[in-house]
Amino acid sequence: MHAPRLTLALSLALLAGCAQTPSSVTLEQKQQRQCPLSLHVGQQFILSLPSNPTTGFRWLLRDSAPQVLKSLGPEVYSNPEDAGLVGSAGVSTWRFQVVNTGEGQLALTYERPWEVGVVPAQRFDCTLKAQ
Repeated sequence: MHAPRLTLALSLALLAGCAQTPSSVTLEQKQQRQCPLSLHVGQQFILSLPSNPTTGFRWLLRDSAPQVLKSLGPEVYSNPEDAGLVGSAGVSTWRFQVVNTGEGQLALTYERPWEVGVVPAQRFDCTLKAQ
């Protein structure tokens, strides 16, 4: 009689533990102070950065933390629907899957790719620790 109760209690404890780890983590530029960021194998990691390609500037992925992340596709640019202005800023988004434990560096620069020797307008750096 006690075994079914114990099994139920252990099952609920395991479910509660699983519920505490979200299936995805989203990070925006203003949240960069949260780095280093702790992730778990199996999670999706989504990075969103403000972007305005009409000015010629683009975010260039300098280090994709390949030790812990796998890209789920190319950068996706979206422009807020309510802006309604040609040339208004939008958001560039990258999606990754956490595939290995360990540590990696995610680094991007915001620059005009054809301007050689020019300091990037912005940088994004975040250390990722996956368990």
